[in-house]
Amino acid sequence: MTTSPALPTALAEIVNDFKELEERDRLTLLLEFSRSLPPLPERLANHPELLEQVVECQSPLFLTVEAEKTETGEVIRLFFQAPPEAPTTRGFASVLFEGLDGLTAEEILAVPDDMPEQLGLTRAISPLRMRGMSAMLGRVKRKIAGGVRPAV
Repeated sequence: MTTSPALPTALAEIVNDFKELEERDRLTLLLEFSRSLPPLPERLANHPELLEQVVECQSPLFLTVEAEKTETGEVIRLFFQAPPEAPTTRGFASVLFEGLDGLTAEEILAVPDDMPEQLGLTRAISPLRMRGMSAMLGRVKRKIAGGVRPAV
């Protein structure tokens, strides 16, 4: 198994899972990820003003990040909302969630901006959708760099 040295372990494993598949099967894996995106906690679901829309996505995608204090330091929590009828968008949000949630701000900020291209989906989905994927990662990183509100 080859891992990208700049990717956190969980995200590197996801990228490798995609790379190990034939190109036509990568979209199927992305759709599987779409089914595992967790719902928003009630405190966010009832307050859409706490979420930010990623307008570069073709489908409505909203996200927010929070800082959570743990015994070992502060970690970042990611929250995404996308409709079930947007499986590509939900799938990539789930990849980010599974690969980055619970990491430190420094670990997330170190993820290369081209990480979405590393999934090997550039020929399977439209350039517009790829831009949306990159925008999700960019938005998460910008929110972290701008200061993250503490979890409630």
